[in-house]
Amino acid sequence: MLVILYVIFTLIITFQISFFLLFSRFALAIVQKSPPLQQKISIIICAKNEAENLKENLEKILTQNYHAFEVIVVNDASTDNSLTFLQKIQKKHQHLTIINISKSTNYTGNKKNALTKGIIATSTDYLIFTDADCVPASEFWLHEISSTFSSQKTIVLGYGSYQKIKNSLLNKLIRYETLITATQYFSYAKIGLPYMGVGRNLAYKKELFEKANGLESHKHIQSGDDDLFINQIATKKNTEICFSKNSFTISKPHTTFKNWYKQKRRHITTAYYYKPIHQFLLGSYYSSQLLFWVLAIILLAFSFNWQLVIILIVIRLVFQYAILGNITRKLNEKDLFLWLPVLDILLVFIQITLYINNLIAKPKSW
Repeated sequence: MLVILYVIFTLIITFQISFFLLFSRFALAIVQKSPPLQQKISIIICAKNEAENLKENLEKILTQNYHAFEVIVVNDASTDNSLTFLQKIQKKHQHLTIINISKSTNYTGNKKNALTKGIIATSTDYLIFTDADCVPASEFWLHEISSTFSSQKTIVLGYGSYQKIKNSLLNKLIRYETLITATQYFSYAKIGLPYMGVGRNLAYKKELFEKANGLESHKHIQSGDDDLFINQIATKKNTEICFSKNSFTISKPHTTFKNWYKQKRRHITTAYYYKPIHQFLLGSYYSSQLLFWVLAIILLAFSFNWQLVIILIVIRLVFQYAILGNITRKLNEKDLFLWLPVLDILLVFIQITLYINNLIAKPKSW
């Protein structure tokens, strides 16, 4: 049995290295600079009880260094003072438009309805999306994202990072999971298999939304306004990535494991609706991660060919550090570098519990 496990282990190492080589397409990618769009652009934010975040972040979005843009904030039946604040700041910034949704007998609380209303209200062809708890990394965020559009590239996938909290293992874990997710959707986009984007930092032309009949095909699913829509419309020809440091957005991370875990349970439910090729690739990567660590622990526990097992582990870690280490620098997450194996192990076993919990009972709230 141990011989069989050892053979499987060596195959898994090969599989893992193949994935890291795939990720190198992003790790070695160079930022392509182009002139910004000359057209006016729309920024869309859906907000539900986000008064404090709007007070903290909206001004930095409204004062972006770009020649012509509008900001659409959809106040999704908030019960705090979001509307009052928005009406107040609108007097200072005339390019802010407020869409106010009130609770009624037809109100569903589905973010996709709010997002659709925001898109319909735009007056431009180019749409950029972010969240109320996000702040642009620089005043040139809009400039950088808009520079990635071209006549062919009508979808832009950006990076939505999280604030760093010192001496917090949970914070490192959250940012590592975000980095791995970005590594995957950037890398797959580079090889012509785009499959998702994050609503914290995403852009596309309005015509794509109209041609796809909006979010109609998955409106019954609570989440997926970003990744499921991109999975539906993204192709090799129409998708580009934007990863210059000025193009990042920064969000507030969860500070308790319980809240983050609940959020992750909701997020992974959308993966079941991805195209089969994307499900296979993502499932293969996470399965190989799990098998690598489980088999390494078993083989070392029984001291089976332990010298060769350690050598194989080191080889795999070298590839991990070479590829992901470069990506930590590219995405401004350099403090995660030394923690890579620890975070890798933690994330793998947390993901298996997420999968099991969702098999037992899928989360129902957005």
